[in-house]
Amino acid sequence: MALPKQPSISPEAAEMLAVQALAFIAQDAERLGRFLAVTGIGPAEIRQAAKEPHFLAGVLDHMAGDETLLLAFAAHAGVDPSTITRARAVLGAPPLDPEAV
Repeated sequence: MALPKQPSISPEAAEMLAVQALAFIAQDAERLGRFLAVTGIGPAEIRQAAKEPHFLAGVLDHMAGDETLLLAFAAHAGVDPSTITRARAVLGAPPLDPEAV
């Protein structure tokens, strides 16, 4: 028996979800500090970078790489965690390598 197909997500909805994820990260100094350290982006550059789909894909990639963060954001946003993975794919992020995490 095949699993039901997940509903598709539009590029606009994927971008909105990524912006929500970035705001969620920014609400907590520890989360934000880790994000900045991992990405190498400076706080002053975030606003401009957030206009780029590949940066937004990176935000979702960061979420997908940390299960605790992923689940916390999914609960906060009221979405299934798989929605974040699908949004990441829509924005053009390559699939996450499980061995790289």
